[in-house]
Order: sequence, then structure tokens, then C-alpha cells
Amino acid sequence: MAEPNIPEDAFGDVPLLREIQRVLLSGSGPVNWELARQVGIASATWGRDDPQPTADDQRGLEGAVRMAELTVADLTGMDPPPEVTAVRAVRRAQWVEANVRGLRGLFEPTAERMAKALQAVRGEEPTDVPEGAQMLEAMLERMTPLLMGAQVGAVLGALGQRVLGQYELPLPRADQPALLFVVPNIADFEREWSLPSDEFRAWVAMHETTHAFDLGQPWVREHFLGLVAEVAGALEFDLAAIQERLEGLDLSDPQRVSEALGGDLLTGELDDEQRLLLRRVQAFMAAAEGHADHVMTVIGQERLSEFSRIDEAVRRRHEGRSQEERAVERLLGIDVKAEQYRLGRAFCDHVAEATDEATLARMWESAEALPSMPELEEPRLWLARMA
Repeated sequence: MAEPNIPEDAFGDVPLLREIQRVLLSGSGPVNWELARQVGIASATWGRDDPQPTADDQRGLEGAVRMAELTVADLTGMDPPPEVTAVRAVRRAQWVEANVRGLRGLFEPTAERMAKALQAVRGEEPTDVPEGAQMLEAMLERMTPLLMGAQVGAVLGALGQRVLGQYELPLPRADQPALLFVVPNIADFEREWSLPSDEFRAWVAMHETTHAFDLGQPWVREHFLGLVAEVAGALEFDLAAIQERLEGLDLSDPQRVSEALGGDLLTGELDDEQRLLLRRVQAFMAAAEGHADHVMTVIGQERLSEFSRIDEAVRRRHEGRSQEERAVERLLGIDVKAEQYRLGRAFCDHVAEATDEATLARMWESAEALPSMPELEEPRLWLARMA
């Protein structure tokens, strides 16, 4: 009996298989971003309504941002970055999609370092490995970007279920066409804590605007991207642990493969250079979050009658920092402690009290003007250099 003659593109007419093929073939980098997008959207919206914001939502948030722009500029003396002028009320899925695009440049350096570590492990193995083992290695090489995409997507999807705006994850984005406000999450939080909608949305607008003033400065993104790339380049993975996890691994079990490539594969001890690089990233993030928190508190106490109640509700929501935020830091190869964020806030409070808000805002003039970790610990060192 003759074998059937099946055209190579026959399965392209099957929608499900065509979609699977598109995901598998999308991109050639260390992370499969199409898979990250789809996993993220599915995770963010799973089992929950994700309604489209209304025109009233959009108008109200635009007005709150315009007021916040004027207030932050008046307090700090800083010029608003042009991106602040665009405001978008979005669904959870839209937040995920925007951040898959905007954060890919930050996630890729660590993913590339992981891929090189896996390649190094395979390179140490004997060349006369059985043909079956070679096939499994080739499959692993193809699967690694898929697994990284799935991990990134799962983290962003979990964040998408709860974030209020773009900068609740306080990282510079590659493209900042707008401030994003996740209206379904904002509405849920208002109901949960019985907060007045107009005041709470004014608070969220201030939060987003203060971060955009800082992280939207023209030099910030390239500077931070450079820091993350340096940290990723200096990461040392535990090759013995990777090799042990890969031995006898059943690649037909995605859960086992994900567990093998996840977890703590970094070596425990950092050398002096790695420690210095990590402290530079920690200082940046502590200073950025500390300044935004300081400015929000000064403005909020003056302009919002319900500020104390809103601030308490948000702080209780963030107690202990979320697993998703820590997961993002692990994917970036960085680790910022809660006490370092508190240190950044204390630094800003001290400098503003000792001088004024305009002097404190000088930290955003350039990368060189940012406080180092020793200066965060002792603000007088920064003041001696800058004031």
C-alpha cells in the first residue's frame, strides 16, 4: 500500500496546530516572547472578568494625571518627561501585553546568561554520547526559550491580576507611550477597602506620575539597562547543580523541566566585583522608590483628605512584598531587600528636611548625581557632593 502523500504545509489549515507552530517559531532569542505574551494574558484574566474601561474612567484618570503633573513639577522643580502626557485606562490583558514589550530588554540579559550556562554544561559532556541523548540535548536547547517565556509570562500574568498602574513594578520601560491604569484592579481595590473613587484614583495618578518623572528622565532607561546587563554578565551559575538536574531528565514532562531550570541556580558567593555591581542596582532602585514615596507623601498629605486611610490600605496590601515582585528580581538577577527600600525613603526625607525638595530632585540630573549605597546610608556624603 502506497504511503499517503502529505504536503509539508498541510497542518497549516488546522487552527490549533497553526497557532502552536506560530508560538514555537516566533523569535530566535533567549526568551520566547510570544509565549510569554499568551501565558501572561491567560494568567492575568483566568477565571476573572476583565472589562473594558469606560470613557468616564479615561476622562477621570486624565484629569487626575494633569493635576498630578502640575503638583509634582511645582514641588520638585523637575520638568515632566513627554511620555507623562499620554494616559491609558486599560484592562489587565492590555497591561500584560504592554509590559511584555516594554520589559523584554531587561529580562533578556539574564536569560542569555542562563542559555550560555546550559551550553557550557552540554559542552563538558563527552562527544561520543548516544544519538538519543544528542536529540534530547537539541530539544532542551529549543525548549529553554519556551520555558523562560513561560516563566516571564506567568510572573507578569500574576502581577497583572493585582497591579494598579504601570509603575507598581518600578522599572524603566523600553517604550513609554503612556501611563497605564488597570481599571478592573483599581475598582476591585476601591470596593474591597471602601475607598472614595475620586480620591483613590487621584492617589494612583500621583503614584504613576511621580515614578514617570523619575524613571522617564531621558538618561535613566539606558543607564539602568546597562546596570542590569553588567550584573547579568557577571552572574555565575552553579554548573554542577545544572548538570545534576539535567541528568536523566524526562523532557516530555514540562513541569519537571521547568523545575530543573528554575529555583536558585546562582552560586552562593559573590566576588567583590559582583557585589559592587549588585549594590549599584540596589542603590538605583532604592533611590527611585524612595523619592517617589517621599514626593507622594508630601503631596498626598496636603491634597487628599483620605490620604492616611488610602496609604494604610496600600501599605497593608504590600506588606512583605509580593512573591511576584521578588520573582521579577530573580529573573533580572538582582535582589533588593525591603530594608534597602526603606533606606531610600529615609535618605529622601533627610535630604529634603536638611535642604529643600529642589535639592533632593537633583539626584535625577544624571547617572552621576544618583546617590550610591554608602550615600543612602549617610546622606551627608551626598549633600557634601551635590548641595
